[in-house]
Amino acid sequence: MIPLLILVGLVVVVVAWVVGMYNGLVGLRNQVKEGWAQVDVQLKRRFDLIPNLMETVKGYMSHERETLEAVTQARAAISGAGGMPERMAAEGGLTAALGRLFAVSESYPDLKASTNFLSLQEELASTENKISFARQFYNETVMRMNNKVQMFPSNIIAGMFNFTAETFFEVEDEAQREAPKVDFS
Repeated sequence: MIPLLILVGLVVVVVAWVVGMYNGLVGLRNQVKEGWAQVDVQLKRRFDLIPNLMETVKGYMSHERETLEAVTQARAAISGAGGMPERMAAEGGLTAALGRLFAVSESYPDLKASTNFLSLQEELASTENKISFARQFYNETVMRMNNKVQMFPSNIIAGMFNFTAETFFEVEDEAQREAPKVDFS
């Protein structure tokens, strides 16, 4: 009788451990999805602000067609992006294009003094900060998820139930890691 109770107790402990690991992995997978959703909300906010910024800037920066077109093309690339890696790359391109736009805007004193431009610039700066924090939260959650999926003994449960490592939000293009150059001459 005692060996049977020990065996039943052992089975209950193993089942509880498996259930706990599985539930932990599901929770982390959902946190990763929620983290990406938060990034996506802020990216959508930025995406929606850009047409207003472009209209404000067009009148002042008629000689900067290339910069304006780069922002427009980067915004269009986001709409055509398929999966998460493509979307991450497209968003990085838009960030770089906006950086160039603001760097070029320094050459236009009337534009810099425009209250509409200043308001939009502040909105975008605030949104960029929120995007940065959301990306940081997303990457921290991805790291926790990937640790669980790859570390023993939780990797056993992850493998049994097809949990996979997630993708970090990273800058793909090395040029995007550099600060835009501003020339006041």
